[in-house]
Amino acid sequence: MAHKTFISYKFSEATNLRDRIIKAMGDDAVYYQGETSDSPDMSDESNQRIQEYLKDCMFPTSVTIVIISPHMKESHWIDWEISYCLKKITRDGRTSHRNGLVGVIMKVNDSYDWFKYRQINADGCSVINYHTEKIYDLINDNRFNQVPPVYSCDRCKCVDALTGSYIAFVEEDEFLSDIDKYINNAYDKSENDGAGYKISIE
Repeated sequence: MAHKTFISYKFSEATNLRDRIIKAMGDDAVYYQGETSDSPDMSDESNQRIQEYLKDCMFPTSVTIVIISPHMKESHWIDWEISYCLKKITRDGRTSHRNGLVGVIMKVNDSYDWFKYRQINADGCSVINYHTEKIYDLINDNRFNQVPPVYSCDRCKCVDALTGSYIAFVEEDEFLSDIDKYINNAYDKSENDGAGYKISIE
């Protein structure tokens, strides 16, 4: 089933990945609600005008794809877009549904090492960790927030990569190879208004 999607990304470094995501959607790209290469240039518009344009794009969507890129925190809009998509917003007598979100880790110099790394815990388990200082607190606050947590390993208290967090992380190669899987996973978590997760919206 296709879902209306919005892509939140830093324009100066992630436009190419945005375009490849839209292409990977195939026929479902018709449901995409965000910016494209054909979108109007709003660089000279006021912040209020840009915000209203983004609201119009996001309001009817049900899934937000957040591109995790090295300098995303320099964006003026990504954290606001995530917050907006996590809220239930009423406009013109209609209330939006809370979006499902998925974080797509951008490959840099053929590697994801700029953001993710593996370490061995004291208990001997090998786990994936992330340089969380590179992303917004709002993203971190919606990670590992399953309630109650369902552990995939009782020894190290690891959770499933897709279901243990409201905002799951996936590498761009993996995401592009099975885009429906990850969009549907995000949507499914939003279906019951995020039930089973402690959602942070600010």
